[in-house]
Amino acid sequence: MPFGDYRTALVTGASSGIGSGIVERLAREGLEVHAISRRGDRLDELSALTGCIAHILDVRDTSQMRKLVEPLTIDLLVNNAGINRAGSISTASTEDLDDIVDVDLAAVLQLTRIVLPGMIARDRGHIVNLGSIAGLHSFPGHAAYHAAKAGVHALSQQLRIDLHGKRIRVTEICPGRTATEIFAKTIGDEVEARKKFLDGFDTLKVADIVEAVSFAIAAPWHVNISLIEIWPTYQVSGGLHFAQPHIGGGR
Repeated sequence: MPFGDYRTALVTGASSGIGSGIVERLAREGLEVHAISRRGDRLDELSALTGCIAHILDVRDTSQMRKLVEPLTIDLLVNNAGINRAGSISTASTEDLDDIVDVDLAAVLQLTRIVLPGMIARDRGHIVNLGSIAGLHSFPGHAAYHAAKAGVHALSQQLRIDLHGKRIRVTEICPGRTATEIFAKTIGDEVEARKKFLDGFDTLKVADIVEAVSFAIAAPWHVNISLIEIWPTYQVSGGLHFAQPHIGGGR
């Protein structure tokens, strides 16, 4: 089912980075794109650039999301909104954990639940979930983010089973390190974030992820691109680490 068979799309986290890139691409393909974000100024700019329909909403507000979505005929849902917080599970605050789970997982569950009945009734649709390599692989820190993205992965796989026999496709895109604002937002310092995560690294670009999303959407209707894992060439996961016990430490 190529782009031409989809008429209306809904994209969350649309005001910057991967989200705005996806909005631009879908609008260029002729879709009516509903763009959701909390940042009204960014959405206004995106709307002026692409013609998308801007909605200043918090994806955690399920009631407002339902009021927006239920009257619409959504052919393509892109669950892109996501946040992270610095630190490990032992140093995270209650608010950090709640925010990550609410935005990165709960909002995906709720919005998918709201959109799916219409897709099922029409026997047509596509759900694209922006996951992460953090949902598939373990590496130090950010346990709540790993857990939330692992939940998105499990949901994506489960949807394929629950929708068996329906002409509704489910795609999960799992990027590695990508040059977006998430690093600055995570640690709260744009200069430090660029120095630590971006400068000197050959990271993925937003356009790389947008192309992967486009590839999955444009596949013939009988083809479901289920999972795409995208890494920068110079980034890998894994490695064996073995710590020595502290001398004199207890057991």
